[in-house]
Amino acid sequence: SIIDLSTGDQPIFNEDRLSIIDLSTGDQPIFNEDRSKVVVFNGEIYNFKSVRATLMERGHRFATASDTEAIVHAWEEYGEGCVSRLRGMFGLALWDLRERRLLLARDRVGKKPLYYVHDGDRLLFGSELKAVLCDPSVKRVVSAEALDDYLTFGAVPAPRTVYTDIQQLPPAHYLVWENGRVRTEEYWNPTYRSGPPRSEAAWLEQFDAIFSEAVRLRMIADVPLGAFLSGGVDSSAVVAAMAAESPRPVVTTTISLADDAFNEAPHARAVAQSLGTDHSELVVDPHAVDILPRLAWHLDEPFADSSAVPSYYVARAARQRVTVALSGDGGDEVFAGYEWRYGLNLLEARVRGIIP
Repeated sequence: SIIDLSTGDQPIFNEDRLSIIDLSTGDQPIFNEDRSKVVVFNGEIYNFKSVRATLMERGHRFATASDTEAIVHAWEEYGEGCVSRLRGMFGLALWDLRERRLLLARDRVGKKPLYYVHDGDRLLFGSELKAVLCDPSVKRVVSAEALDDYLTFGAVPAPRTVYTDIQQLPPAHYLVWENGRVRTEEYWNPTYRSGPPRSEAAWLEQFDAIFSEAVRLRMIADVPLGAFLSGGVDSSAVVAAMAAESPRPVVTTTISLADDAFNEAPHARAVAQSLGTDHSELVVDPHAVDILPRLAWHLDEPFADSSAVPSYYVARAARQRVTVALSGDGGDEVFAGYEWRYGLNLLEARVRGIIP
């Protein structure tokens, strides 16, 4: 998306919608009742029904059944505080035509990217780096700091990007452009606090309720929905929760590799049989070199995690039957499951202590 803030009142939006909810009337951009505010949005708002119900009680009138429209009315009602009320994955832009105020926001853990360039006169933004690069005035100068980040972390963390002039909005942040100035604010940060002692069974019961609700909200879709299934703890837990909520067998997909050391298909097959899923298994002979150009195009920036290769193949296989697929990604980060990561962190700390 590109907004030229130097002239006129009407922003320029170029938007390719991720269509999951309300396929018939949810096309973007979407305005409020008097067309003074407008939203474009990439992602999905999982709690849009409850947000919508509250806003309707407060007198807001909706023209669509989409999750997108809940965002623009929430901005009307709550201002910048609307972002903290949204549960979902999103990169979004809200434009106030009267006040000439722009708000960009990114979801709490950065599932959806959001890039921007601010040169004083214009603000360009997009949910993909290549969208911003469509403007010929944006220089493609590689950032030395970003290259160092990539060699250290295997990716370029926000707010940097691989290009000097382009920035990422960090996760759990929003950006406000007004009167030619930009400011960013953090709207969420995880907190860790001690509570009253509980038994393991009590903790597990509480977790089960939270986890089941999270999966249930992500199953709201007007398109075919399924899941990636590796047979590991994370994806198996997601599919089990889906099976408990679904009146029909969950559509699951896995890939089978010739090398038994990396082949998770037997584990996935056992879980699928146990849960009674509508399971498909695709035999793959990976050719990483052949698909690297496609991966580079979609990833936008340097990315050193080899998991992108099997992820591509399982996504391609799943797309033959579903449009949206849940996965177990993020489980290790949430539950601290990467033991080897701790070793690397300790090693890095020691090296930095030796080398100034």
